[in-house]
Amino acid sequence: MYHPTTRVLAVLELLQTHGRLSGAEMSRRLEVDGRTLRRYIVMLEQIGIPILSERGRHGGYALMPGFKLPPMMFTDDEALALSLGLLAARSLGLAEAAPAVASAQAKLERIMPAGLKQRVGAIDETVRLDLERATAPQDNAALVTLSSAAQARQRVQLRYKPPGAAETERGFDPYGLAFYDGCWYAVGHCHLRQDMRTFRLDRIVSAAPLPHGFARPDGFDALAHLRTSLAAMPRAYAATVLLETDLRTAQRYLMDVIGLFEQTDEGVLLHNQSDDLAWFARELASLPFGFRIISPDSLRAELNTIAQRLSQIARVR
Repeated sequence: MYHPTTRVLAVLELLQTHGRLSGAEMSRRLEVDGRTLRRYIVMLEQIGIPILSERGRHGGYALMPGFKLPPMMFTDDEALALSLGLLAARSLGLAEAAPAVASAQAKLERIMPAGLKQRVGAIDETVRLDLERATAPQDNAALVTLSSAAQARQRVQLRYKPPGAAETERGFDPYGLAFYDGCWYAVGHCHLRQDMRTFRLDRIVSAAPLPHGFARPDGFDALAHLRTSLAAMPRAYAATVLLETDLRTAQRYLMDVIGLFEQTDEGVLLHNQSDDLAWFARELASLPFGFRIISPDSLRAELNTIAQRLSQIARVR
């Protein structure tokens, strides 16, 4: 059900967008009868919106020629934030984002002064964000439900279907959501496993609020927890390397998901889980500081292979 105020604003939006509409067409779009529509028109006139009314079977409504709502006033920084936000929303893997972004941009452009509209258009035409690998959920329902539940600290009933496995159902306390490496994730307490769990939104079948609240840990950071969880996830090979540098420099040259970092008196211990030791060896070989392999021996062998190949390349004239 729409709130009456929302419908009044919808009348104004229709008149701004189409210029003139028949009463029958406006009633159809708003799902109200003619008497209710006329009441909304009167409410707009009472707040100073001049509307032309044409009576008769083919009559309609239109805004007074030349009338425009006062333009929104944005600073250059605010306009930049809006423009980049719309660009990001278009690329963040939200299944229904594209039409919503286009609609929001059109509404803003209709009320923006010419100079501001030109600046916003320049951002849209010339700036590109590297978010093309985003994996889209089936729709925005899970994102909306889980973000609202996280804010209200309300449990949800979650149905989840991972690839190659059966669908499961559980109670879930969503502590927060994060967008990372092209995918959306929900992080929180799973009542089926009685532990912290992370779920990809594109694999969620459904999420529905439950009449139960929960307490979220103070200062919980969903993205930080997600990065740590992915780095510690068990894989085919476990490796430990002593990086001969400080923690800040190590994290500057190595991505968070490569492993867990531990500052020691000798340097930084990197605890890695990997399915491809050759890839991990190449990452280590690119570092500008020294390191020492603690385990496994097979990682040393991969580094020796890289060293031999580079030595052969260096000898070629």
